[in-house]
Amino acid sequence: MPDFFVIAEDEVVLAFKLAGAEGRGVSGREDALDAFRYATGSGADGLGRPYPGIGAKVLVLTEGVAGLLEEEAMEWQMGGEYPLVVEIPGPDGRTEGRKSLVDAIREAVGIRV
Repeated sequence: MPDFFVIAEDEVVLAFKLAGAEGRGVSGREDALDAFRYATGSGADGLGRPYPGIGAKVLVLTEGVAGLLEEEAMEWQMGGEYPLVVEIPGPDGRTEGRKSLVDAIREAVGIRV
């Protein structure tokens, strides 16, 4: 069971792999959604077999991937289950003007801690 699982652009996944973390590089929404379902155990593969989840404690998404999975990632975070979702800047740095996943959740819940 990995502590961290990364869903990001290929170069980010490679960097995390060099540090010992597992991950999957994605290039679009369908890839990202499949990797998210794989990591969380919240879906099935192309043959309809349910994903068991990988038991990671932290799921790392780049801003770009988090944008592709905004609804699914927010719903997962609101459920309070593991893995916890953490958003990091992508290879091009922080996206200016983009609302982070944490900010979106705070807005939805209506509280700030």
